[in-house]
Amino acid sequence: MTVSLAVVGAGNRGSTYAGYAHRHPDRARIIAVADPRATHRSALADAHGVPASGRFDSWQALAARPRLADAVVLATPDREHAEPAARLADLGYHVLLEKPIAPTEAECAAVTAAGERTGVLLAVCHVLRYTRYTDAVKRYVDAGALGRIIGIEHFEPVGWWHFAHSYVRGNWRRADESSSSLLAKCCHDLDWLRYIVDDIPVRVSSVGALHHFHPGNRPDGAAGRCLDCRVESRCPYSAVRFYRECLADPRRHEWPLAVVTRDLTAAGVSLALRDGPYGRCVYGGGNDVADHQSVTVSFAGGATATLTMSAFTPGGHRRTRIMGTHGYLEGDGEHVTVTDFVTGATVTTDTRGGGADAGSGHGGGDMALMAAFVEAVATGDRSRVRSGPRESLDSHRMAFAAERSRLAGGVPVTLVDTAPHDAPPTG
Repeated sequence: MTVSLAVVGAGNRGSTYAGYAHRHPDRARIIAVADPRATHRSALADAHGVPASGRFDSWQALAARPRLADAVVLATPDREHAEPAARLADLGYHVLLEKPIAPTEAECAAVTAAGERTGVLLAVCHVLRYTRYTDAVKRYVDAGALGRIIGIEHFEPVGWWHFAHSYVRGNWRRADESSSSLLAKCCHDLDWLRYIVDDIPVRVSSVGALHHFHPGNRPDGAAGRCLDCRVESRCPYSAVRFYRECLADPRRHEWPLAVVTRDLTAAGVSLALRDGPYGRCVYGGGNDVADHQSVTVSFAGGATATLTMSAFTPGGHRRTRIMGTHGYLEGDGEHVTVTDFVTGATVTTDTRGGGADAGSGHGGGDMALMAAFVEAVATGDRSRVRSGPRESLDSHRMAFAAERSRLAGGVPVTLVDTAPHDAPPTG
């Protein structure tokens, strides 16, 4: 069976997931595209040969028609997830929803309830569950190689340029326009911890702040835009330097450069930096999300996990240390090394490679997620999808609790409604 897909939101994420149909035309095909931006809509629709009758200028226009496809890939902006997800589920579409589910806890719960009420397959794009690296970590944990998990240290090195691009100048710069940086960037990571520990989170605390990207750190002589700035050449966050480097590197054309401009020429980049948000000084003000944050999670079975997200790093894979009663695991996103406490021996698994899709986005997770979702729709075997909406809701509740704790100065937040009745005391 070839699964028919409608893509709602023709930006980077929607286009990335739609790419699965190019790789596997016998398994999936794109038959509809909805996006209010004519350029984005046309580019994606043209790439997949979508006829005019399958092109819509809004999700509402698509939803006004009877169901056109087996499933929908919903990759609209964060604050436009809840309403279309519920409406499209009501129409009978299976839904692959880009993370986060929604920017508020109430909306997340409502989307989860809509999926359960309608009976459609609702899958959240927690792509880290689908990588070869995660598979290796999960095999060691589930096989008992570490014994009982006592603690996890998990690090998300966002990267100085990535943070400036997405969370200072970009769409996720303000919590009231999208969500907290933790929810936007690290609901992936909180979900990953939930998956690896395979237990219910019961308590969360967090500290962090917007340490650097604010007017108080603006250098003398800085201008409102990098193109006009006297100190631009000495600034680590120069938009001129970064996006011109992207222009010279075809691997970075689709992302992040195409987010800035569809005119991939020197003149097009300069015009975008002159007129658009990506040319603004990072110290100009207006952004308000945390640039460095640490989270501690306690699970019902007694394990604890810490997650640190930081802008002030080179970009790279997540890194993890897992401490168990019988062994220790350390991973860098590509290699997994396990130390056995009985023998003292170490074994390293290299998770790189493994086929044409292994090097795709998020360490192969993007295409592996799409493969699982499409197969689940085609066969009705929902076990192909590794996280149901309730598990995804757990990870989002962890993020909301962490943000409440951070804003309260690190006061722990108990997740009463997710704790089982026989959970150990958390006080």
